Amino acid sequence: MQIIELLWPAFVLAILLVYIHTIFGVEIIRRGVIFTDLAIGQVAAIGMALSVAFLDGAYQTALTLLFAVTAAVIIAWATKNVKNVEAFIGLLYALGISSIMLVLAKSAEGMELFSKLSAADILFTSSSDVYKDFAIYIPISLVMFFIYPRTKGVIKELIFFIMLAFTVTSSVQSAGVLVVFALLIAPAYAGIVQKRFSPLLFAWVFGSVAIMIALYGSYTFDMPTGYTIIFVTVLASLLFVVYKNIKGISKA
Repeated sequence: MQIIELLWPAFVLAILLVYIHTIFGVEIIRRGVIFTDLAIGQVAAIGMALSVAFLDGAYQTALTLLFAVTAAVIIAWATKNVKNVEAFIGLLYALGISSIMLVLAKSAEGMELFSKLSAADILFTSSSDVYKDFAIYIPISLVMFFIYPRTKGVIKELIFFIMLAFTVTSSVQSAGVLVVFALLIAPAYAGIVQKRFSPLLFAWVFGSVAIMIALYGSYTFDMPTGYTIIFVTVLASLLFVVYKNIKGISKA
């Protein structure tokens, strides 16, 4: 009972993270802009780094959101106006990660913070963090299900990328940039390659099972939680995709 009391926030947060990120992940893969979320997450993390390095952690959420929305608006513009947009987004990601390293270069705890920004430990998440993320993710998902499909053109693009920016602002602080990337792409990829069920529904179930296994393994074997989540979800997705392709070739 004590273990359940200790770990239930982490498991609930894990399900929430899978739920919100697969909504965007399926759309990102369909659009063919795979590094969008990684770039937005990395640029958003500049705000966190600035807050910790120069402001003793003050205004962390505001700065993270500012950088995330800025990156989202730039990418929304680039998808309509720039040729080879994946290269542009890749360079934006490189700019983000190099900026973080420069900001943290003078900090005594720079590498430790960089590791946390990449993959945080959600195993001992507090219940207040879960409630905060729940209050953020549910309105975002409602916008994506009921408002986003009814819009067109520039408005649709801005809604998509700004909602993604709000999501990344919260999830990067909770889980880290690489965990966000893994949860956006890995379950959605598995959902898209199978044809039997709704891609989104399959991605939710697939991602939820994978992240539950990752959390259990992290706790049982005392492994870094963030990197365990990345490893398990990415490996499960790759194995599933390979299996589906081999099965498709054998049928042909």
